[in-house]
Amino acid sequence: MKLLVTGGAGYVGSVVTAQLLEAGHEVVVLDDLSTGHADAVPAGARLVQGTLREKAAGVLAEGGFDAVLHFAAKSLVGESVQKPWLYWDGNLGESLALLDAMRAAGTSRIVFSSTAATYGEPEETPIVETAPTRPTNPYGMSKLAIDTALAEYARLFGIGAVSLRYFNVAGARLVEGGAQGERHAVETHLIPNVLKVALGEKESVSVFGEDYPTPDGTCLRDYIHVVDLGVAHLLALDACAPSTHQIFNLGSGSGYSVREVIDMCREVTGHAIPAEVGPRRPGDPAILVASSEKIRTALGWKPERDLRAMVTDAWTFVQGR
Repeated sequence: MKLLVTGGAGYVGSVVTAQLLEAGHEVVVLDDLSTGHADAVPAGARLVQGTLREKAAGVLAEGGFDAVLHFAAKSLVGESVQKPWLYWDGNLGESLALLDAMRAAGTSRIVFSSTAATYGEPEETPIVETAPTRPTNPYGMSKLAIDTALAEYARLFGIGAVSLRYFNVAGARLVEGGAQGERHAVETHLIPNVLKVALGEKESVSVFGEDYPTPDGTCLRDYIHVVDLGVAHLLALDACAPSTHQIFNLGSGSGYSVREVIDMCREVTGHAIPAEVGPRRPGDPAILVASSEKIRTALGWKPERDLRAMVTDAWTFVQGR
């Protein structure tokens, strides 16, 4: 197939692009490089630099595109609260431009990298797809709005859309001579920040609260290996059905606590990794874990790689940068 990958110069998008190429597909990457890296785009994919508003219509007008995999987005929760307009315009506005470009070009399938942040603070865990969607920040709200738009474009224009909702992505894709991993200017994810301590780039890692109703008192979160996540996107691509918008959660079903993550990083790296415990952060739920039973039943997907694999692969990547 001929595929357009938006945000294909980013962490997840570049890994999925590599997996698509390995599967024999022709891939064009569209990325404005505001947070992505040109050198992350795998050899074999063509990179077009620009926003979706600027370039999506022109690229898709070339013809022959079978589907779009949409990763391009702003994804910092804190920034979304401080500058919500960037998220409504940069996430929803750009996505609407992409959908209109698809409609004009006759490209009828799209897989959307959504987020479990659309659920907000859940009433029950693991979170299932029928849970209420009550996002607590503009980032989650903008992603939910895109899901709504996908449902409308499926109903009105017959596109086939799949949204994948998940929490934390971790690990790296190891390849001969290197690896593909996380390179964020502003790093908010736990595992990369813990590994920075092991690298000597930070003195300690912060633990926000140890009095939660969890087995060890620290927050429990869901993590998925980036390679497993990519596999889910390839399966979702084949599952796009005309006039249908499907939503699948991707999760471990159990998750890992902050202490478990830090302890695993200590074990893998061989470094002590000092941790400083502070007060809870306002609004942090005790447990955020998604169920993947629906996609397991429908598409046969399940996470294959555990926390040790995520940390080991991430450690390999950061040491080789």
